[in-house]
Amino acid sequence: MMRGWKIFLLLGAFLSCVYNTMGQNYMNNRPPLVPKKYIELPLGSIKARGWLEEMLIRQKNGATGKLDELYPSVMGPRNGWLGGDGDQWERGPYWIDGLLPLAYILDSKELIAKTQPWIEWAIKSQQPNGYFGPLTDYGPEPGLQRDRAQDWWPKMVMLKVLQQYYSATNDKRIIDLLLKYFRYQLNTLPQKPLGHWSFWAEYRAADNLNVVYWLYNITGEKFLLELGDLIHKQTFDFKTYLTTEAIISRFNNMHGVNLAQGLKSPIIYYQKSGDISDVQSVKTGLQLLKHYHGFPTGMYGADEMMHGANPTQGSELCSAVELMYSLENMLAITGDVDFADHLERIAFNVLPSQIDEHFINRQYFQQINQVKISRDIRNFDINHAETDVLYGFLTGFPCCTSNMHQGWPKFTQHLWFATSDNGVAALVYAPSVVNLKVGPGIPVTIREETFYPFDETIQFTIQFEKHAAVRFPFYFRIPKWCSSPKISINGHSQAVDVKDGIIILDKEWRNGDVVELQLSMEVTLSRWYEQSVAVERGPLVYALKVDGKKEEHRFSDKDSKFGTTYVTYEPTTPWNFGFTENAVRNVKEHFKVVKQHISKDAYPWRAQNAPIHIETVGRQLPFWTMYNNMAGPQPNGNTVSGSSLLRELPEHKIVLIPFGCTILRVAEFPVIRN
Repeated sequence: MMRGWKIFLLLGAFLSCVYNTMGQNYMNNRPPLVPKKYIELPLGSIKARGWLEEMLIRQKNGATGKLDELYPSVMGPRNGWLGGDGDQWERGPYWIDGLLPLAYILDSKELIAKTQPWIEWAIKSQQPNGYFGPLTDYGPEPGLQRDRAQDWWPKMVMLKVLQQYYSATNDKRIIDLLLKYFRYQLNTLPQKPLGHWSFWAEYRAADNLNVVYWLYNITGEKFLLELGDLIHKQTFDFKTYLTTEAIISRFNNMHGVNLAQGLKSPIIYYQKSGDISDVQSVKTGLQLLKHYHGFPTGMYGADEMMHGANPTQGSELCSAVELMYSLENMLAITGDVDFADHLERIAFNVLPSQIDEHFINRQYFQQINQVKISRDIRNFDINHAETDVLYGFLTGFPCCTSNMHQGWPKFTQHLWFATSDNGVAALVYAPSVVNLKVGPGIPVTIREETFYPFDETIQFTIQFEKHAAVRFPFYFRIPKWCSSPKISINGHSQAVDVKDGIIILDKEWRNGDVVELQLSMEVTLSRWYEQSVAVERGPLVYALKVDGKKEEHRFSDKDSKFGTTYVTYEPTTPWNFGFTENAVRNVKEHFKVVKQHISKDAYPWRAQNAPIHIETVGRQLPFWTMYNNMAGPQPNGNTVSGSSLLRELPEHKIVLIPFGCTILRVAEFPVIRN
């Protein structure tokens, strides 16, 4: 009898733990980890629609779906992650880290078939001691990274791949592999720490730690918490870096991609520490980054090391997609909607302008004021044979060719979240549809129809397959830039109660209910480098539309490591405009928003398709000229003032279009004082 009671109590404790961990419908953090504010949904639960689906299809038909054909020397059968003697390091895992979520979001059997050999080889590669991945270093070969096979860093990328694969398939082999590998890490890291093979792992270990905590939530294995503490101890101290102004303000203080990946480290570890100062350190760091190195697009000057806020400095494509992934994770853990605002700013401005419309050619570095794309030396921390701003398949450095693929699929995966009170949260906005369980485990489909970020209206339609009505809370994010949101249900206005950037409608929802959210967008101006001005509306930054002559060139044999061809753009219209102080002071009078109709399913991210533009006036500045094949030194808005020459310059009508629609542009404008 006593034994039966013990079993009953143990079963009760187990069910209680499962109940709390699962949040009824979806898995949240298991104690002692701090619960996440929002819970990620299984891969495949969220599908893109409208313009976002068009982006994913272009990825499928472009480099993401065909990288093994376009880049066979690295992504072909010789890749070390397929058991070959070729590239052993990060590039193969990078590609699959974007290809796999794309495959399952699109339900593409073709793409899934391309990912599966990488998964199968990773599983079969596991050694008796738990190690998995390539084992053997090979001699140098042009264009390949054949050494450091056992480096901790590339495994961290593959851990992300395996985590996503399990999310989509529930393949239990992944759990077994990861448990064995993490025991190997726990046993090996004391002798061969994160920096043993290369320094990259010390800066990027938050990705490793993130998967350790994820696996702990599934298995409850206590050794994973011990391993987490060990990984955190060996990780670069981002908390100190992000809160020390004397360090973060300096040039060359950090590699830009390391920062994009590592700044989430304090918040990932916050789940274990429970120390709110871990979260605050990231908030402080982002403010300091914006002040000393920031751009209006949400990125920062780092080409490749941190390099200040001059709008002709570069920002790396890898930094953009990695910062997006960091923001997605930090949003889920903390619920801080500032991270969602920041995420949208990068996604809607940087990503579509740094990769071409066919999703094949891309820029290694992007400039905010980018008035010429040519093969010339620029004032970057590093110049890869002067190819860094060129649009090309391998220009600059090949890491971005391999890593750019995760941006849009993971953005799609983080549009929607579950909540611990069995509700749903729409935290990032784009046309989509989500399938999940709400309330007492009832399946629901919610369609999000919108032309956001170009339009202010977002419509949600709720559908139950077998129920007439279900009660659950529905969370909506209100961006910080929106001062007067409106919300209605079936055409009836609802009271707007915004707390911490969120509206919660907790009610009994009926099949077919329609929620309409209106996010009012106003033209605003923000101040940047040398007191310049950027024009913003909602999550979009607007830039001067500069026409350019496009030319395709061929690389010589000696430069073949940068690909076979590259694209340049020579400006054919003036770019050197400034705003008058009068216009800056009277924004509503001098900045007119004009919308043009295009299909909501069309590709909007090109100048001729721009769904919206802003008309204003500016004066052309004859002394602001090209220097070193770039926009010359930025005129200071406090000193460009008063001369009779400037007063006599005629005003010109100029057109600003979304930054994401531009190739050549000016997005930080001098101000001419009266």
